[in-house]
Amino acid sequence: MGSVPVASFTITKLSWLHRTEADVWARMARVCLPHDWLTWRLTGRLSTDRGDASGTGYWSPAGSEYRYDLLEIVGDDVDWPSVVPPVLAPDEPAGHWDDGTGAPVVACGTGDNMAAALGVGLGPGQVALSLGTSGTAYVVSDRPTADPTGAVAGFADATGRFLPLVCTLNAAKVTDAIARVLGVDHPRLDRLALDAPPGAGGLTLLPWFDGERTPNRPDATGTLVGLRTDVTRDQLARAAYEGVVCGLLDGLDALDRAGAPVSGARIVLVGGGSRSTAYQRVVADLSGQVVEVHGDEEQVAKGACVQAAAALHGISPTEVAAAWKRPPSAEIEPDPEVDRDAIRAAYGALRDAS
Repeated sequence: MGSVPVASFTITKLSWLHRTEADVWARMARVCLPHDWLTWRLTGRLSTDRGDASGTGYWSPAGSEYRYDLLEIVGDDVDWPSVVPPVLAPDEPAGHWDDGTGAPVVACGTGDNMAAALGVGLGPGQVALSLGTSGTAYVVSDRPTADPTGAVAGFADATGRFLPLVCTLNAAKVTDAIARVLGVDHPRLDRLALDAPPGAGGLTLLPWFDGERTPNRPDATGTLVGLRTDVTRDQLARAAYEGVVCGLLDGLDALDRAGAPVSGARIVLVGGGSRSTAYQRVVADLSGQVVEVHGDEEQVAKGACVQAAAALHGISPTEVAAAWKRPPSAEIEPDPEVDRDAIRAAYGALRDAS
């Protein structure tokens, strides 16, 4: 399969539905994801793509096939091959817009992280950190990845390759919360964090504000340690950014342990938080790698446009992504004076004690 199902995977939701909503289960005709439903409304044809299918928990990226044996564990009273949608190839259009003319071509769509990877033209071995409300760490790989611990989701990408990925529940919403507590806007929070020394004066924040997915701590809350009477607003701001980044770098470590190709010297930042100068600096300093920031603010939307252009012109999404790829708008070098090992060790000690 490539990963251990967690609560957000479709198969676990189906299991819940089967166990708790028998009347709804009995009326179930098809199972699809939101973008599949939209494609169906546009084309009159139900289909999906490799990227989103790989997040269901019952489609195998390694085998490029549905795992009906797993679906039968959920419910053996369903003709599953007639219920789940066909999985389209990356260069296969979903159909035509059913507007009466049959003219506009509709691409197959994909998941948000897969689309972002297309939008920035991420290639094999290139690592991305996505800073949205939640956070992800992923890399494009030429081979599937399996992780029996469940930390790494062995997704497929939108080009025919693979996208092993680690998801954390708490990313930019943590710095949103700290900004609210400090009564500042995001640019001011950035400045506060950058005014504090690396390590935040010994302050360490475990950012599991709303439970956590990686590691699996659904009932966790945030923890702040190292408080002294001389604590400053700058330190609290810095600790928030460092806590979020340490969690994502733990994700990169998990990818490495699972055999994903994460040994490059650069990290591509995507997502809304990538525009934050504090996040850019902290990721570079704590990873020890050059950070690339791209000027396209909506990488996911750009990835969808890549798919649309590929479907329209009958060429591969990889070819379009390469043609549309732009050089980074900024490159941030890590500060060699930062003791990143000490900062990550302090975070790791708090994480392991929680």
